[in-house]
Amino acid sequence: MKITFAAAVPATARLVARLTAHNALPADLDPVLAQSARALRFSGKAGQLFEGFVEREGRVVRLAFAGIGEPGAEPAESLEKAGAALTAKYLTSGEDVLTIDLAGSGVEPAGVAALLTGARLRGWRLDTYRTTLKDEQKRSLAEIVVVGAPDGAEAAWVVESAVAEGVEFTRELVTEPANVIYPESFVARCRARYEGTGLDVRVLDEAEMKALGMGALLGVAQGSVRPPRLLAVVWNGGAPDVRPTAFVGKGVTFDTGGISIKPAAGMEDMKWDMGGAGAVAGTMLALALRKAKANVVGICGLVENMPDGNAQRPGDVVTTMSGQTVEVINTDAEGRLVLCDALTWVQQEYQPAAIVDLATLTGAMIISLGHEYAGLFANDDTLAANLDAAGKASGDALWRFPLGPAYDKLIDSPIADMKNVGPRYGGSITAAQFLQRYIAKGTPWAHLDIAGTVWTDKPGRTWDKGASGFGVRLLDRYVRDVLEG
Repeated sequence: MKITFAAAVPATARLVARLTAHNALPADLDPVLAQSARALRFSGKAGQLFEGFVEREGRVVRLAFAGIGEPGAEPAESLEKAGAALTAKYLTSGEDVLTIDLAGSGVEPAGVAALLTGARLRGWRLDTYRTTLKDEQKRSLAEIVVVGAPDGAEAAWVVESAVAEGVEFTRELVTEPANVIYPESFVARCRARYEGTGLDVRVLDEAEMKALGMGALLGVAQGSVRPPRLLAVVWNGGAPDVRPTAFVGKGVTFDTGGISIKPAAGMEDMKWDMGGAGAVAGTMLALALRKAKANVVGICGLVENMPDGNAQRPGDVVTTMSGQTVEVINTDAEGRLVLCDALTWVQQEYQPAAIVDLATLTGAMIISLGHEYAGLFANDDTLAANLDAAGKASGDALWRFPLGPAYDKLIDSPIADMKNVGPRYGGSITAAQFLQRYIAKGTPWAHLDIAGTVWTDKPGRTWDKGASGFGVRLLDRYVRDVLEG
């Protein structure tokens, strides 16, 4: 969506929106509109909308009011809700331009950026394959014009628009079907999008990974005709002597479960099992576009998990790049097999100062937290606290879970160094314990199980049904507060 700033409301404006705090309708509001708003119980709560029509210089203007909550509070969440509500209301309204008049609103530059973030992100949707939409279903809103913004608002939006673009790229990757996005095309899509951004892209193919001994990742991939890839994206925006922070994403572009095949009902959802890799790809784009002053490397382990005659079997033993062996009890617990080799490689190749991995790893996480939080596991309290704070600030909320020796024992194998699954209970924790075995002593590491947050069946604060883009804003906020702060 195009967003521009102007000095005054365009003379041709047909749709104009203003902001109002809770129980604070503008004093200059037409009396009929004011009475209408009260009759419809519009009070200015965050995200609440009211609209009416007024005559201006012989033209009929559609006038909308968006609530931003308590007067003077101006939290980013409330302004995001207001922006998102405006877009949701007018996205298919037939109007192509929305003018937001901020004159007299008192909203600060950061608040303007939050308002526009909500407006832009709520308007994202993928219509590529929808060829029979009726006119009233087609997206019409193409531009938002901001009038009366305070000094500094435009500069603040430049930064936030970069993050919004990263979120949109993640949503694009997650939403595309598995016959369009698979390991090779994921890499190609990233290469095309990163061109000219300053990001350095490196790709390992199947032969290179075999030479490195990535038996776990390759074991998952061997049942598919789609060859695996390991994608590394590097952003060097910080001091040259500072070790990078690594973001590592699970990228199973489609997950049938392999030989331990999933039930047919709902299997189509497994196109988004690469949500962790999608979040990493979108974060790296955001960091590059806003020229983040930090050194970050993003790693995406990309495979397709299929059940053909060459697929690995339950009971197989694979040797990981670290040299540790794994008895594969369940081929549907494949994400940890992909991540363990990716984690080993990034440590050997880049010696990161800290590692954060993101993965749609376990259904048990959805049972635990539903779709409201992602699970946080960490071997370092400071890293965990910083990620939790970033989650609260960004809206990508996290909830910390325990790790410990008692859980670790549950994945010991009688014939290998470990099993890839533990018992039925504590499934998300034992999955995290598995990954922790691949983290070098002294390296701060956190694992984010985002299984319940990357996809949604109902609209949320800044998204419609479908891909949420979870993780991009979280990681960007972490970079700002910790690496750049």
